Parts: sequence; C-alpha cells; structure tokens
Amino acid sequence: MDLRSLRYFVETVKLRSFTAAAKSLGVTQSTISKMIRQLEGSLGEPLLIRDHRQFQLTDCGRVVMEQAQDILQRVQRLHTELHEVQALQRGRLDIGIPPMINILFTEVLQQFTSTYPHIELNLHEDTGMGIEALVSNGGLEMGMSILPINPDPAITCSPVARHEVWAMGHKSCFKHLRPHITLAELAASPLIFLNDDFALTRSLRLAFAQAGLQINIHAQSGHWDWVAAMAQAGMGIALLPEPFVSRAATPDTHITRIRDPELYWDVALLWNGRYLSLAARAWLEICQQRLGKQWLDLNLPDNN
Repeated sequence: MDLRSLRYFVETVKLRSFTAAAKSLGVTQSTISKMIRQLEGSLGEPLLIRDHRQFQLTDCGRVVMEQAQDILQRVQRLHTELHEVQALQRGRLDIGIPPMINILFTEVLQQFTSTYPHIELNLHEDTGMGIEALVSNGGLEMGMSILPINPDPAITCSPVARHEVWAMGHKSCFKHLRPHITLAELAASPLIFLNDDFALTRSLRLAFAQAGLQINIHAQSGHWDWVAAMAQAGMGIALLPEPFVSRAATPDTHITRIRDPELYWDVALLWNGRYLSLAARAWLEICQQRLGKQWLDLNLPDNN
C-alpha cells in the first residue's frame, strides 16, 4: 500500500468515475485502474463493485475510504507543518539564560520575537553551570554561561560578549580611592561573591588561584543585587561585571577597575554539537547581528 494508490482510490470514489478521476489527477484511466487493483491486492479484499450501471463500495471499501481520507489529510498537514518549520513560521526554542545574563540580552529577545513571532520561545533560568549540564544532557538545545566552562565533548560554545569585572563597595572599604585596584590588594580585603554555583564565582576563584593568592570571602549570595547591596553597606568589596556595578553605584560607593591582572566576564552561547534546529540557527544569527561578533569558530553541525 502506498499513498499514491490511496489518493487515486479516494479521488475515484469521490468523483464516482474512473474517467473523471484520471482527468482530475492528470493520468490515464488505465493507470487509475491499475493502482486501485494493486491496492486491493495488497489488502487482499475487493474495494469496488465494478458494474457499469452503478458505482458501489464493498464493506472493506467503505472502511478504506474513510481511513484513507484521514491518512491523506494527515500527510497534507505534515507537509504544511514541515514547510512552516523550514520557513520559520512554526517551531520551538528552549534557551537557558542565567539571571545575570538575561538583562543584557533584552534587545536580542525583542528582535527574535518580532522577527519570528510564530516560534515558541521558552526561557529557562538557571545558573551558568546548571545550564551547561542541561545543554550537555539534551535538556536544553541552547544556553548561555560564563567562560571558561568545564570541558565537555557534548558542548560547543562561542563567546558573544565581554565585560570587565570591577570592584565596588562603600568608600570606607578602600584604603585608596584610586581608579584601579590590584588583585593582590583585593586578596587582602573582605570580599563578597555570588554563590559557588555561579560561573562568575568559578572564574574569579580560578583567577586568584592562578595568581597564587588566597581570597577572603566574607559573604556570598545567589542574587547580584544583594551582593551589591552588601557591598554598599560596607560589608566588603564586591566583584561584579561593569554593567551591574554601574547600575548599583551610589554617592557613597566607590567603583574601580581591577588591574594586575584585568578580569573579564565572558558570556558564551552553548549548544549541543549533535544537532541544531532551524530556530536555534536563527537565534545565533540575531545574536551575531545585535552583538556584532565575528564568529569564525561556530562549527555548526550540518544536521545530516
């Protein structure tokens, strides 16, 4: 049984004529007859009572007619929906975005939803490391985190944004109100970090370790605005990306760049290297447009 024989059978029954069905389908009458006989042979039952005086379905013919119409309608819907997916008029994209990153991608989100209004976009908030795990095991198709990420052969990543990490705190927490502070000076001060499940904290711990410095973490929080608030209250010095430091600045707050070495907050897009949907590829294109990155290292899977 194939779809073409079902289509020929349905058209013949609807028009109640082999001749009319052949004309409608653009084939010969003998082709119609041959395909219907093949259909009957594959089912092992006659479907039509062939009588020149009338056009009648057998009991099995009535069942096949009913089911064949449903099958052909489903196939048509399948082709329609596949075309919509290919044209990005239908689809779904699940993206993991850490709470600290989401406010930096508002313009990307706005352009994506306005360009592809029929794509269902689901945002999943989690820490960078939590999103890395979800992308690795297939729980999310795409996500964002902070470099460096833990090595994982299932994950492909590309940097998309870079911001300096600055120090901020109440003016009383700094010995000198200079425009920069060294990592060694920070190591001697009480520090306020995000919780250890944040990728930023992972990268900061790595920077201190590579410099051979011990760190004095006085407090930690799972919310960047609470980290900033504790620093403003004089509990210690917070280390946060520049966009967040600028938002939290007050007249009594001192903000300063970090030198020797400079620290960066590198935002990266992550995806599972096995497959990338059309919607995900469209998201990458818009990120590239809005963020102005020259992504020469994307190495996208060909999905073949």
